Amino acid sequence: MMLRTEGLTLHYGGSQILHGIEFEAKAGEVTVIMGTNGVGKTSFLKALAGTHPRSGGTVTLDGESLGRLPAQDMARRGLAVVPQGRMIFPLLTVRENLETGFSLLPKSQRRVPDGIYDLFPVLKDMTNRRGGDLSGGQQQQLAIARAMIMKPKVLLLDEPTEGIQPSIIQQIGRVIAWLKSEGGMAIVLVEQYFDFAHGLADQVYVFRRGAVSAHGTKDSFDKATLRAEVSV
Repeated sequence: MMLRTEGLTLHYGGSQILHGIEFEAKAGEVTVIMGTNGVGKTSFLKALAGTHPRSGGTVTLDGESLGRLPAQDMARRGLAVVPQGRMIFPLLTVRENLETGFSLLPKSQRRVPDGIYDLFPVLKDMTNRRGGDLSGGQQQQLAIARAMIMKPKVLLLDEPTEGIQPSIIQQIGRVIAWLKSEGGMAIVLVEQYFDFAHGLADQVYVFRRGAVSAHGTKDSFDKATLRAEVSV
């Protein structure tokens, strides 16, 4: 299973944000997008997820063109996004937040798998708490769990460690590593925390001024040089 973009461009009003992005993400791998602030990383995820329509280029999943589909249709095709800021529903309970992922599933599969609570035990303990009452780290776990309920082919993660305490960052890292080991999902990670991203990465894309300035396997980059390249 592979997600691929060819010549992807994106505009906000009259400003071109992305310039001909060529990108691949394979199942069983973590593909990390690095770069300083404002280079188009989040915009690229929005273009993939359908939350901001791309201007040109193609997105294919397993060789099938996805066209310019809105977000709900991209989700039906198998792309799930955990956005920056988490976007959980503050007035819904943890369970109700998780159940919002059911809309893409057949009725026979509309339940919260036990495996979700194995990965995120705190969510089981807080199943009846409102999402807005959770800490930032707990909300991040909830956002990732909600995306996993959709059984995506591609998981898009935008800055999952932002504002999160170290112990929960480690747990999120373990969950991403476990999802990778299962092999059925392509994971695309946008992340400023260099050591976290580098530790999980298989493939690395470096963005600069809305374009890919470098790409390769993690081992093809010198770590110190890469860190300097993408430092804020």
